[in-house]
Amino acid sequence: MSRPGAITFKGNPMTLAGDAVTVGQQAPDCKLFAFEGGLVPVTPADWKGKPTFISVVPSLDTPVCATQTKKFNDELSALGDKINAVTVSLDLPFAMNRFCGAEDIKNMRPLSDYQDRSFGQNWGMLIEELKILARGTFVLDKDGKVVHAELVPEVAQEPDYDKALKAIKGTL
Repeated sequence: MSRPGAITFKGNPMTLAGDAVTVGQQAPDCKLFAFEGGLVPVTPADWKGKPTFISVVPSLDTPVCATQTKKFNDELSALGDKINAVTVSLDLPFAMNRFCGAEDIKNMRPLSDYQDRSFGQNWGMLIEELKILARGTFVLDKDGKVVHAELVPEVAQEPDYDKALKAIKGTL
């Protein structure tokens, strides 16, 4: 399924692939990759047992995405290992690691959807026209149920930081 006009990019309507993820449903499956001495596959099953915070960005190499990642990294530092905190993009895992190292991002695990775009498709976040991810945030409880879902309507805008942070704190 496609969702024409679901978001805009610099005012232009864009189509999102897949169904929207909504509060109350189980986290859709997907296969992401971390670079931790080699490519390591990561799925939502790996997050069970702890609440999970997911920040989704088009590319870490852009100003709004960098701001979003740094702000969530700083704000989530107080929660430590009580949660899983990840940032997801289609950037290559190596580029994500380089960015996180240069920006001292230690509280967000960078995960890439570059191989098969299963996160983008299954979570309804892949912009069909641009082949990048839309901007948004998700929070899962310790059992993998979605308790917060935000799709930012304009890709160039930042997410609602307060609402996302309140949602993750509410899972503890």
